[in-house]
Amino acid sequence: MSGMLEFDEAAARSMEAMYLTPDVVGQRSRVIDMLQPKPGEHMLDVGVGPGLLAYDLARMVGDTGRMVGLDMSAAMLTVARTRLAAMPQAECVEGDASKLKFPDASFDAVVSTQVYEYVAPLGRALSELYRVTKPGGRVLILDTDWRSIVWHSSDKARMDRVLTCWDDHLADPHLPAILGAALRRAGFIVTRVEIVPMLAPHWQPVSYAAGIMRTIRGYVSANGEKHGLTRDEVQAWYNDQLRLAERGEFFFSLNRYAFLASR
Repeated sequence: MSGMLEFDEAAARSMEAMYLTPDVVGQRSRVIDMLQPKPGEHMLDVGVGPGLLAYDLARMVGDTGRMVGLDMSAAMLTVARTRLAAMPQAECVEGDASKLKFPDASFDAVVSTQVYEYVAPLGRALSELYRVTKPGGRVLILDTDWRSIVWHSSDKARMDRVLTCWDDHLADPHLPAILGAALRRAGFIVTRVEIVPMLAPHWQPVSYAAGIMRTIRGYVSANGEKHGLTRDEVQAWYNDQLRLAERGEFFFSLNRYAFLASR
């Protein structure tokens, strides 16, 4: 891989802004609906990020429950801890999805959104997930398959090169295709799978599409040389999207996949 995304303070704030857009708020609502948190439950968020989902879950498990957010990024943990500071039932800890430092059968439910596509080896991470989930407990994993993208461009060949470079930032940009089988190998029973689309049929500057476009521009500008992409070409790709938006021709659609499983 060319390199992973660096989740420093600026990236953490950028991600927080993206996660506050209406389409990602809708995604969180779908995740919560599938997970069905209950008062008093102990829950783990693997890859807590800015803590938006953990905040909602902490409110739902209440004072008798426990909400733990885990992340590798110190910057993300700072944002999440600030958000959860007034909730005594919530805490955030630094850690690795492949080496969960919790006792066996610690959690009634575990959730992870947009994390396991960054994790390798996957089998070890899912075995750890199985270990810390209580018998009868449930897990919900949501990740993207970047082959599902439909993104209009005036230069398809250039768009393909940009997206090929963007794939490099993930351990598996097509994880959902194998995730169900991987969960079953780890011992889980997959009970439900749903598509969660990120659809922008027209330009909206406050949207996931707009946010990810800026993130891709930054990553590919720094890592595009391997794919023969200069910074000028990446900026031309970005400018093309803005021109399409001005003409009313912008279109973006990407599928995420939510897997609900039980132990």
